[in-house]
Amino acid sequence: MALENPPGSAFLLAAVGSHAAARFAERVADLDLTPPQVGLLGLIAASPGQSQQAVAQLLGMPPSRLVGLVDALADRGLVERRRNRTDRRLHALHITDEGTEMLARVGKVGREHDAALCRSLDAAERETLRALLSRIAADQGLRPGIHPGYRGV
Repeated sequence: MALENPPGSAFLLAAVGSHAAARFAERVADLDLTPPQVGLLGLIAASPGQSQQAVAQLLGMPPSRLVGLVDALADRGLVERRRNRTDRRLHALHITDEGTEMLARVGKVGREHDAALCRSLDAAERETLRALLSRIAADQGLRPGIHPGYRGV
């Protein structure tokens, strides 16, 4: 059955994005993580020593919501809070050795997820898709590597 009016690009992006997010959540659930925890773990690893307040601001979420995410990762020994050297009222976030090992596992899962999602594309098409999506994201003011879904976490 052919559609009289094929779906637009925005609809297709939303549909594929929703599907990709759901499959990724299933994959990282096997590691006992949620996608927001994965993103936070990666952010802390990429920029260690930031305060919880700074991380919350970067993610566009209330600091009170970030506390629960950090607590869950800290309880598992994946991240740790350290007193800020210049302002003892603040806690600096750091990834632990266990967190680094978990990120390596997450990276493998992410690569497998990307390969499964894009299996109908050859390498050149995958690169073209990535480049086009990067341009759209930049034009829409999305921060590279920061999922806008944190605002709703």
